[in-house]
Amino acid sequence: MPSPVRTLRGRALSPSRESPSLERWDDALIEIDELGRITSIAAAPPGCPVAVSHPGCVLMPGLVDVHLHFPQTRVIGSAAGPLLEWLERSVFPEEARFAEPLYASAVATEFCDAMIAQGTTCAAIYSSSHPIATELLFGELDRRGLRATVGPALMDRNAPAEVLLAAEPALAACAALIQRWHGHDRGRLRMSIVPRFALSCSAALMRGAADLAAEHGLWIQTHIAENHAEIEATAQAFPAAKDYLAVYEDHGLVGARTILAHCIWLSDSEWDRVAAAEATVAHCPDSNFFLGSGRMALGHASRRGIEVGLGTDIGAGRSFSVRRIAASAYDNALIVGAPASAEALLWLATTGGARAIGLGEVVGRLAVGFDADVIAVPLPPVDDAGLVDALIFRHDAPPVEATYVRGLRV
Repeated sequence: MPSPVRTLRGRALSPSRESPSLERWDDALIEIDELGRITSIAAAPPGCPVAVSHPGCVLMPGLVDVHLHFPQTRVIGSAAGPLLEWLERSVFPEEARFAEPLYASAVATEFCDAMIAQGTTCAAIYSSSHPIATELLFGELDRRGLRATVGPALMDRNAPAEVLLAAEPALAACAALIQRWHGHDRGRLRMSIVPRFALSCSAALMRGAADLAAEHGLWIQTHIAENHAEIEATAQAFPAAKDYLAVYEDHGLVGARTILAHCIWLSDSEWDRVAAAEATVAHCPDSNFFLGSGRMALGHASRRGIEVGLGTDIGAGRSFSVRRIAASAYDNALIVGAPASAEALLWLATTGGARAIGLGEVVGRLAVGFDADVIAVPLPPVDDAGLVDALIFRHDAPPVEATYVRGLRV
């Protein structure tokens, strides 16, 4: 593999650590050590001998996608009705194909290509229920140099047999994947525990998943309160639980390493308990629109101090571009009557997403001590006032020019 770059120079911006403000440089010099960490970022001095790395681009942190589905890569935009019908008609038949290693391997290449092209350097990913597909995805992510948190979708009921795996072999497969991949390459790749959603999991599978996550300190990813029919079916399947979140609480799945996707229809009580548990939220506005699921108000999370990141939610989400999802989040915020600034949404796409998956001191900013996960984004001629709008709202903008992880162009 090529050696990491040791310097990058050009127009740059970086979100702040805590707030949605941005630090900007007209001409920055970024210095990177042999491990791929930023050691200095400052205005390039007069007569700087380092050439501008990517003329016509702005350098910024790599984008963080906190929720997407690897085995839905080839069914993006498959409109087959609301959530449960869409799963049955479009998703489960496609995910069944991932039992075939050659198919899974080919899609893993396409998946990584798409992430790199859109400047996603870090992602929290659902694999299929097939352990071999997850192994192949880890291998491709490793080969391509990307940063990811990944797990097979755990599901042992309420779906076609081709995508189900019983609790005992599923958890055994997770244990093997943990041994092989968790913490690989100084933590660039991490294993996660992924109960798909309550309807797809038996009580035994959820309890075993929680135990495994606790034993190894793993992140947990799941869906919640996305669709009215899903919520009603979950209540029928778990009549002893007082609400949807309680299903996960009762099985030990809610804590400071839990990412809850969608959260559209959570009650105030559930929001309060998410905050108390220090769980985080994946906001997926594009897929929420596409499936007609509803609209999550960011204020439910922000006023409770809950960490939030943006998720493309491929394939109900229609683009691998986290920038486009930020634009969708802007539209969503207007509709719910609580506008969000472009700067705040760019913060969610970078620093916010990194914090939501426990990497807020590693990636998501251009700052000393952070890994040099950097993208070069082509820009039309714009002044500082129009910079963020150009980054988020120009849907016909080209993909990024370059994507770096730890200073290595991937």
